[in-house]
Amino acid sequence: MNLKAQLPYQPRETPPRVGIIIVGDEILSGKRADKHLPRLIELLGARGLQPEFADYVGDSPARITATLRRAFASGEIVFCCGGIGATPDDHTRQCAGLALGRPLQLHPEAAALIRQRMQELAQEKGIAYEPERDDNRHRLNMGVFPEGATLIPNPYNRIAGFSCTGSEGGGVHFVPGFPVMAWPMMEWVLDSYYAHLFQPRSYVERSVIVYGAMEAALTPLMEEIEIQFPGVRIFSLPSVDHPEYGRHIELGVKGEPESTQRAYTGMLAGLRQQQAKLGPELVR
Repeated sequence: MNLKAQLPYQPRETPPRVGIIIVGDEILSGKRADKHLPRLIELLGARGLQPEFADYVGDSPARITATLRRAFASGEIVFCCGGIGATPDDHTRQCAGLALGRPLQLHPEAAALIRQRMQELAQEKGIAYEPERDDNRHRLNMGVFPEGATLIPNPYNRIAGFSCTGSEGGGVHFVPGFPVMAWPMMEWVLDSYYAHLFQPRSYVERSVIVYGAMEAALTPLMEEIEIQFPGVRIFSLPSVDHPEYGRHIELGVKGEPESTQRAYTGMLAGLRQQQAKLGPELVR
């Protein structure tokens, strides 16, 4: 099976953004904590990238469809975690078809992988494999994807995920909600389709703790740094009750290393002119 067929990719002046959609009532109800976004941050960070957005959606077909419709129209790289099983509360596959306006169909390679997995399970249990048994026929629904989908291999149990492209290129990549399956599948997608976007060692963050500061007082300096260094992004993270630093602001810049270093030097100079009380400096 050719699982590394390239997705269509539209050349553009700026690289596509990367984001994630997490599907499931269990996340919004608090029964489970999302672990996918932190893992995506790690996977992207190791490749010199970072996520730009994250959407959390409950098990509402209308909301899932609307969210996916926006993702397909964006031309961005989007991972969608959860809801691709075959139980009544799994809606993601059907919603993907609706969002794309494409019919669902049993993917022949996905079906072959599911049948292979069912045979393995039957052998492990010491029973005969009965392909026409109701539960085995039902399992094939996990290989029903929108027309034109390509497979994402699942190293855990062979039950594949799938990828689809919208009218603007990019790609939405659908993986299970289980981290043990989803995370290696997400990594495979990045390395198989988007290696040309990787920017190793091309992104850094530098920041400093400013004790007792107010954001309003620091805003003019932040605006000045952004104007002077247009490729660098500045950020402030205030805290009022930090156990070590007390009331403070973590003020920093992030971007390409050389520009970021110059912007950081300028930021420190501006803080010292204001006689700000500075604490530890941080590098990420």
